[in-house]
Amino acid sequence: MPHKFLVHRQGDHVGVATEDIAEGERVEGVTLDGETTYEVTARAAVPLGHKVAVAAVEPGGTVLKYGIPIGRTETGFEVGDYVHTHNLRSARW
Repeated sequence: MPHKFLVHRQGDHVGVATEDIAEGERVEGVTLDGETTYEVTARAAVPLGHKVAVAAVEPGGTVLKYGIPIGRTETGFEVGDYVHTHNLRSARW
């Protein structure tokens, strides 16, 4: 199965879609170093360039991408969820 998302660092909570991902689609992702692969079933459609959860985060939890906190989630999310402004508040603002 070719990968459809990239995870910047092992331990990140999200990967970035390299193609559109359909709701219910089982997809594979890989870390940029190619050492770790992930398989998730998309719980919602994820557009190209947007984030898909590769790890569950509890409500109020900090979300990691690039190995650093990029924001917090008030509602939390599960593996395969679409992660965007509806469930992620940026650490920048």
